[in-house]
Amino acid sequence: MIHRPGEVEDLKRQAAEQGAALVESGTVVGLGFGSTAVYAVRRIAARLAEGDLRDVLGIPTTRSVEAEASALGIPLTTLEAHPRIDLTLDGADEVDPRLDVIKGGGGALLREKVVAQASRRLIIVVDERKLSSRLGSRAALPVEVLPFGWGSQVAYLESLGAEVIRRSLTDGSPYTTDQGNWILDCWFGPLQDPAALAAALQARAGIVEHGLFLGLTTEVMVAGAGGVRRLTRKD
Repeated sequence: MIHRPGEVEDLKRQAAEQGAALVESGTVVGLGFGSTAVYAVRRIAARLAEGDLRDVLGIPTTRSVEAEASALGIPLTTLEAHPRIDLTLDGADEVDPRLDVIKGGGGALLREKVVAQASRRLIIVVDERKLSSRLGSRAALPVEVLPFGWGSQVAYLESLGAEVIRRSLTDGSPYTTDQGNWILDCWFGPLQDPAALAAALQARAGIVEHGLFLGLTTEVMVAGAGGVRRLTRKD
């Protein structure tokens, strides 16, 4: 399952465009962030320009997605105006057989989770490299923290078994999210109990959010050599 860079980009595009095909006229759509989700944003814009879609409103998960969607002509709105989203298209860093995912490799996990929790349907678009038998096998778990007291969060995360790296820019300064927080990338290895870890992270003051998206995904579009598969959560 090794793909050349050009092949990977084609798979990302295929998955995202299959997801974008599910968007219907007259709906509010969450616009995810990342190298796969961007193809969905572009396809939605193309469908609007072609007249295949009408009266769609987008809610972007990041400032950069907001800028791109606006430049492409997608009408935008807010959660205050539309607190219930019909469908959100987003990428993921890792997907397990339950369709639980790790997100946040791009640093937008807080806003992405706000949008996901407000969505009737969360459709994750990925290429087959992101599939995993157990979360944590392939991806670090991003944890968004307040800059104040961040060192104490490192110690807490290490006590839970993580190897922790503060995400930094090329000049060594801390990566800062759209909300002004920092990201700690945590390597736990394969997670035996993601729900218990999520509860331990949520209980800690100073941890703003984490990249475990549990019980939120309704469908996953997976692109591979054999085409695009649509996986549906079985509750």
